[in-house]
Amino acid sequence: MSSVDGGLDDDTSGVPEYGWKVDFDHQFPDPRTPNYIPRIKQILQLLPLIIRYLFYMLLCFLKGQKPIMDFFFPIKSKHMYGVPLGGIGGGTIGRGFKGEFCRYQIVPGMYEYETVQANQFIINIQNSENITVYNNVLSCLKCNNKTLYNWKWDFPSNQCKYTGLYPRSWTEYLIPEFNIKLICKQISPIIPHNYKDSCIPGGVFIWSVENNSNEQYSVSLTFTFASGNGISAYNTDQASCEPFNLNEDGIEVAGSLIHNCFKEMKCTYVIGGLIKEGTAFSQLNFDPKSNGMTISKSLNLFGELRDMQLGHSNLYMRKEEVASAVCLKQCLLPNTLVTYEFGLFIDMPKIKFPKSNTEYFRYYTKFFDNNGTAGPKIMHYSMQNFKNWEKEIENWQNPILNNSLLPDWYKSAIFNEVYFVADGGSVWLLPLKEDSERLDITDPRYQYGYFGYLEGHEYRMYNTYDVHFYASFTLAKLWPKLQASIQYMFRDTIDNSLNITRKHLSCGTSGLRKYKYSVPHDLGDPEEDPFNLVNAYLVHDVSEWRDLNLKFVLQCYRDYIMFGDNKYLADMYPQIKNVMEKSLTWDTNGDGMIENSGTADQTFDTWIMTGIR
Repeated sequence: MSSVDGGLDDDTSGVPEYGWKVDFDHQFPDPRTPNYIPRIKQILQLLPLIIRYLFYMLLCFLKGQKPIMDFFFPIKSKHMYGVPLGGIGGGTIGRGFKGEFCRYQIVPGMYEYETVQANQFIINIQNSENITVYNNVLSCLKCNNKTLYNWKWDFPSNQCKYTGLYPRSWTEYLIPEFNIKLICKQISPIIPHNYKDSCIPGGVFIWSVENNSNEQYSVSLTFTFASGNGISAYNTDQASCEPFNLNEDGIEVAGSLIHNCFKEMKCTYVIGGLIKEGTAFSQLNFDPKSNGMTISKSLNLFGELRDMQLGHSNLYMRKEEVASAVCLKQCLLPNTLVTYEFGLFIDMPKIKFPKSNTEYFRYYTKFFDNNGTAGPKIMHYSMQNFKNWEKEIENWQNPILNNSLLPDWYKSAIFNEVYFVADGGSVWLLPLKEDSERLDITDPRYQYGYFGYLEGHEYRMYNTYDVHFYASFTLAKLWPKLQASIQYMFRDTIDNSLNITRKHLSCGTSGLRKYKYSVPHDLGDPEEDPFNLVNAYLVHDVSEWRDLNLKFVLQCYRDYIMFGDNKYLADMYPQIKNVMEKSLTWDTNGDGMIENSGTADQTFDTWIMTGIR
């Protein structure tokens, strides 16, 4: 197989030996559910808590606010998810292993579990006489018969395979009637110790198309994407599309900017492709709620996108919902391989939390424009650097993948579980101007900003400390400056109180939201004012939890051993001393051992514990 690819270095699309591997027609053997019905005895014990929780849910409803933990309507797994797209802290878009764009974290910390039908890749094949002989959406989705029903859906699931090895994935498609094979390699810039590229809000799709026949074909790939995130309630303005083209340093990219507004935060989806020698680029906007004829007719007639509405330009579109398509077309000689490079990015530079008057800039704006016009530059930079991303990813992963002493499942799991660093509702923010003025230049937040990630998609609290205690090894090992930033954020809360009185759901007693000389449970809820209103968790008085203070001390010691930073230890020592003195008050009999209080006073927050901890 020869390559006729031009422009950048040769592409390596080889599917790895290790990873999560499934066919598109894979069926999971056991249905899982988060629902659990306690025993009657347990219900009776928890009844006061349940009643208070019901009142809390009612209060959230009246305020138009989501509860931080929803036990009545828990999120249910859809058995569909693969490797998500996106860097750290700038928003992510979930992908299904069958090619769906199906989970959106655009509004900071908030998830929408919607599959948007208009977000697809489409292949079109023309013979040597420029007659379309094949056209299909590269997805096994069936048409809902309401929208885009003129597109050819339902790609045969038995002709597709998926491999996920975060932060990359490979999707293989076979078209046996033309002896053509496609591989879509998705790459997100999740790169240990590379803070600049790891914050890029998006990723690239490298398509390899093999013509294993003795015929010549013209093959076009079209990437379509719609405004919104599947939930119209978050859209607070009309959407619009506009084209872009950027040609610098011998690299040309072109595509479409899809402008949205979510909860009064401006956001631009950036879709586009790399234009190389022998590649024809075309672009067309369309209505995602239409029958799709605009796209399908153009591809079938011309093998590319053309505006067929005479006297009316389609390059700019503005309405409640819009969509855009970008197409790359190349000629495939017999027994050759060519590549197509697409990108998808989320440019939401400025964010604001609902109960905060503070506006933050996302961390990627340290390297790109912060006025909402950075999309083309991000696309260009990514097309220029994705080869380097891959080299750095392989240098990180190969020592594990090539270790014959490790089992195959471990080689897959150890990397695929890292997805949560980016797709855990993460936010990575630049320090505020007033903070930059007060921070010492040795404080990691001065250069690396603030980082927050949720306890879980369904447990909406940033940097939950009892859980972070275990997860922190990932950051300490791969992005140690982010781990240090989190530690400094917690350190600054320890000597302060938060004089907001509230009732604890577990016992019904009132207390302060945060007490002095205690490590907070979390750094806040993205539905409130996180990083200022800490301790969103309100089930227990966490100032009396026996483990949080000690976990702070242990993390400080672990980080000191790993980082070898004397300044870090000196900065932490006053707060270490204060939380240890507080912890000693829990030694009720003077034997040097902390006693539990006869309540659920630790991480396992429904387990009542007594005796020595």
